[in-house]
Amino acid sequence: MKLWMWCRKNFGLQTIRKRIFLLSKLCGGVIVLFYLLTSGLPVGQGAAFLIWFLLMLGVILLVDYLLGRFITRPVDELNEAAAHMAELDFSRPCGLKGTDEFGMLSHNLNTMADNLQKALSQLEEANGRLEAEVDQEKRRVAEHKDLADHLSHEMKTPLGIIRAYAEGLQDTGEEEKRNRYIQVIIGETERMNRMITSLLELSAMEAGAARLTCGLIGFVEFTETEAGRLLMDLPSKEFVLEYRLPAEEYQVWADKGKMEQVLDNLIGNAGKHVCPGGIIRVTLDKEEEYLRFGVYNQGESIGEEELSRIWDKFYRIGGKRTQGAGLGLAIAAGILKLHGWQYGARNREEGVEFYFYAPLHHALGSSKCPI
Repeated sequence: MKLWMWCRKNFGLQTIRKRIFLLSKLCGGVIVLFYLLTSGLPVGQGAAFLIWFLLMLGVILLVDYLLGRFITRPVDELNEAAAHMAELDFSRPCGLKGTDEFGMLSHNLNTMADNLQKALSQLEEANGRLEAEVDQEKRRVAEHKDLADHLSHEMKTPLGIIRAYAEGLQDTGEEEKRNRYIQVIIGETERMNRMITSLLELSAMEAGAARLTCGLIGFVEFTETEAGRLLMDLPSKEFVLEYRLPAEEYQVWADKGKMEQVLDNLIGNAGKHVCPGGIIRVTLDKEEEYLRFGVYNQGESIGEEELSRIWDKFYRIGGKRTQGAGLGLAIAAGILKLHGWQYGARNREEGVEFYFYAPLHHALGSSKCPI
């Protein structure tokens, strides 16, 4: 066995060099042999030369075929595969197989192509992540700039009022005016305090630092009580109040204090946008394993392109100036997200409805808070 391996290694035809060497020696031997054979033929010198020439032509054609098979064709395949790889097209690997130099070169070329393709894929993934991080950083910078712009704009009005009335206090000695000026100053400071408190709460929710204190709530009674209180506290505005609540009580696992904020903001928003003499309708319906809360106000509809933006902080529909800082819906959305509840807004006939879905307590399978 060892002798066979030694002979195969030293005299085998596994390499192109050995094949060409053997072919050249065979060609030399065949030329001499053909010359000797044709010289001994009983024919004239011209006929012998013609026979020798035809035999040599056959040898040349055979050598050309063998060189094409062993060298030219593999080189062409390697060149074609390399051309595709140079254009970063790795879908067509080289198909040469074997243990000679061309087979090894084909294997190495395909291995290099696979490694390049993996490297390019990893680079594309890294570029994608980098682009996403850059976009996220741009959005964060833009949000911070918008926040600073909105804050400066929202604070400018109450600060200006406070300064004007403070100067008025210095210039007047009438007790009645002084008391009125003081009340205005107190009112504006409370407004700024509410805005700052809302911003801090919203920032905590966005940063994931807010936590829920959940408990069982009889949601039908809770909705009726909160809606009645909130609608009674609305500024003097003519509207028609409608309720549609289930006769049966349903339990919901939620943070009661934060749900009061949600109803406060949603119902308060309806009160701001209801048209004079319009309808505000508060509904609570059982839909499978959920309670669907909805508050509808008759009035102007919201443009479809704005429906997804009304939950953004400081956003006002159509840029209108309304009472408040534009944080109520953003806070409501943040609280509903903390609970893991679905929510939204949609245009209805002659008005707009805001809604959310609260899972019933028995459908949760757990008495734990969502977070």
